[in-house]
Amino acid sequence: MLTYRRGRLFMDQVALAEAAGRFGTPLYAYSKRAVLEAFGRLEGAFSRRKTLICYALKANPNRRIAALLAGCGAGAEVVSGGELRRALAAGFSPGKIVFSGVGKTEEELRLAVREGILAVILESEPEMGLLEDVARRLGRRAPVAVRLNPGVDAGTHAYVTTGTASTKFGVDKVSALRMYRKAAASRHLAATGIHCHIGSQVTSVEPYRRAAAVVAALVRDLEGRGITLDFADLGGGMGVAYADGLAMDLPELARALEETLSRWPNMRLVIEPGRLLTAEAGVLLTTVLYRKKTAKRDFLVVDAGMSDLIRPALYGAAHPVWPEREGGEKTNLVDIVGPVCEAADHLAKGARLPDCAAGDILAVLKTGAYGFSMSSQYNSRPRAAEVLVDGGKVLLIRRREVLADLVRGEL
Repeated sequence: MLTYRRGRLFMDQVALAEAAGRFGTPLYAYSKRAVLEAFGRLEGAFSRRKTLICYALKANPNRRIAALLAGCGAGAEVVSGGELRRALAAGFSPGKIVFSGVGKTEEELRLAVREGILAVILESEPEMGLLEDVARRLGRRAPVAVRLNPGVDAGTHAYVTTGTASTKFGVDKVSALRMYRKAAASRHLAATGIHCHIGSQVTSVEPYRRAAAVVAALVRDLEGRGITLDFADLGGGMGVAYADGLAMDLPELARALEETLSRWPNMRLVIEPGRLLTAEAGVLLTTVLYRKKTAKRDFLVVDAGMSDLIRPALYGAAHPVWPEREGGEKTNLVDIVGPVCEAADHLAKGARLPDCAAGDILAVLKTGAYGFSMSSQYNSRPRAAEVLVDGGKVLLIRRREVLADLVRGEL
């Protein structure tokens, strides 16, 4: 996807310097080919019949990106009413959409029931009571899956760990059994699935294996009580290789999940990848504004900051950074920092780069997930433009914000 040709950095057939010149920086650029290839690799790893890949829209909700995956037959995992509307607008079938999240409002639940999605993922008993009431008033029967907290530590950053008892997500086995019994007795709820999710940026198969075993044990218990389910949703969070080089082994993951569910060949397996499908497809282009040296540090001050890419400041994430212009020894150890008025504002620390000067362009790699989607207008900074590289073409898929966008809605 990314290669140097004649000393310049290309994404597929497009020179990134030309894209930056045309659309300005900061700029998010995504490779259509890379998105489709990532989906193909994941789909090819699974042999189980009826496996459904639900794209986690929060990773990158741009409608053009989402539409690529909908066109491949993917479903969607959404965590808000806004994401549900985005998923429908992008062309995902309602019957392939699952709605997660611990704080769904009554309005969001009404939308989910009206649209006839695959399932509402229940995160608590009070939420279950509200959904039942919503379905009753709409004269519908809402399909549900209880989110089981499997008590599995995925070994990832504390802020993206979701499968342990100390997090806000899901319920324990005792509560889950109680919820399934209530759903089975309800005229307005249909217990169709089970769900769990252990975290994000997970690069080991073993936590998935342990979580799947906990899910399988509960499925057996439910069967003994006369409750059979149509699908098991084992979540997403599969990691990609950032600077540490660690990534999920997809064939091994597929084998682990399929073996655990082998007792139920007719049960649909659902997974919810987000980062895995889009992270490596995207780069953030940024222009060097100044080179600044202090007694202890060497800084490159660039025009992108934590308002554009918050992962390094929030998670300590380490993204590879490549110069747009190839050449020279990578002998300079620099911190790449942005213009945001926060000490935490950095894109990389201790990056090794050749000599850079004002006007040079840098590419922050693997930013296609949780890059633009987590960006903000902090410090009254307009959000970046987004483009899609399709072979030798560059398509604008989100215009750069301007001052009017910053104050729109203010009274």
